[in-house]
Amino acid sequence: MRVIIDRRDSAGSSTGKKSTVNRQRFLRRYKQIIKKAVQDSVNQRSITDTDRGDNIHIPKKDLSEPIFHHGQGGKNQRVHPGNKAFHKGDRFSRPPAGQGRGSGQGAASDHGSGVDDFVFQISREEFLDYVFEDLALPNMLRKSLKSTTEYTLRRGGFTSAGSPERINVVRSLRAAYARRIALSAKKRKKLKALQAELDSLQNSNDPEDLKKAAALKLRIRELQQSIKRLPFIDEFDLKYNNLVKIPLPSSKAVMFCIMDVSGSMGQDIKDIAKRFFLLLYLFLQRSYEAVEVVFIRHHSEARECDEEEFFYARETGGTLVSKAMDLASHIIDKRYPVADWNIYIAQASDGDNWETDTEICQKIISEKLLPRVQYFAYVEIAERPQNLWHTYQQIQDEFADYFAQQRIRNYADIYPVFRRLFARRSD
Repeated sequence: MRVIIDRRDSAGSSTGKKSTVNRQRFLRRYKQIIKKAVQDSVNQRSITDTDRGDNIHIPKKDLSEPIFHHGQGGKNQRVHPGNKAFHKGDRFSRPPAGQGRGSGQGAASDHGSGVDDFVFQISREEFLDYVFEDLALPNMLRKSLKSTTEYTLRRGGFTSAGSPERINVVRSLRAAYARRIALSAKKRKKLKALQAELDSLQNSNDPEDLKKAAALKLRIRELQQSIKRLPFIDEFDLKYNNLVKIPLPSSKAVMFCIMDVSGSMGQDIKDIAKRFFLLLYLFLQRSYEAVEVVFIRHHSEARECDEEEFFYARETGGTLVSKAMDLASHIIDKRYPVADWNIYIAQASDGDNWETDTEICQKIISEKLLPRVQYFAYVEIAERPQNLWHTYQQIQDEFADYFAQQRIRNYADIYPVFRRLFARRSD
């Protein structure tokens, strides 16, 4: 009997004693509580530490389980041990609530660092698992085989050469058996004839027949030894499983992150937009291997930039959203052919656009972008719908499967809106 000992570290365990299996069982058991704690944590964090682990607080009342036990009914008399101040038979008043009545009777809280809460730490990986659970890029398709880097090995018949671990035992033994039959066929036929002749002489008393039978026995023995000398298996008999390298269709994707940084975007609005895009960036990094990200900042002009500039540059100006859409369309034409790439666009804005530019923007999205993209997600950061929201509503009605818009009013809306936009679809 094999005994497997799990010596892996219990990473992130606050006690350092829980095994990995027990830890995973605990996480599954309190999944809903942990998910709510993770959601609260995401909304309260700064941009730079969104992806670290966290302490999870579970109220003690949520850890208790219903059990069958005897109640305290009836009258009971108990004698408790005394100390220097009290003696047997002394009577004293019950202390007020929260003052020395024990941890189980004090005022508990459902969040924060209350003494009654059970606190444990989850690692960065576990934290991100909960943050991005059940999320996926919509409408992802397998694209062209060109320039693919993904391959799989599949069985493709048998070969006479290969590495030892690929030997096909059944095929090899079958070939060896066939070889032995082919090489010994004439001898077996001769042996069968000699055996029949010998059988006919077994009952004869004629000295000539007995002499002839002895010669036949010698000949039969020689043939049998000759047949046995054939090798049981030869190098010629070895057969190997042949593996063929099959290219897999590419599932490459590109995400265009388009952020409005015009003068109408206040610092809080920009901070909300950055948090949204940071969540999106972490989601793509964690969930997909072949996803590229294109960052575009725009005000009255649009410009492609790197990650550092996208999140921390302070450039601002007027508002022409169509410039960013035009730039995205140009980049798609130049670098991301539709046949090879799944194309996604996420836009964040306060919804305020130059009045005459909104129609141009709508035309570019409807005629140039949506026919080529898998999904367009628009996030408007405003208390009330602005002119972009009303225009985009028409697009959403027309392209319901490929366009979605959500409104964020405050920091608490970021994570719920993100989950609604990228929730895994059942189809």
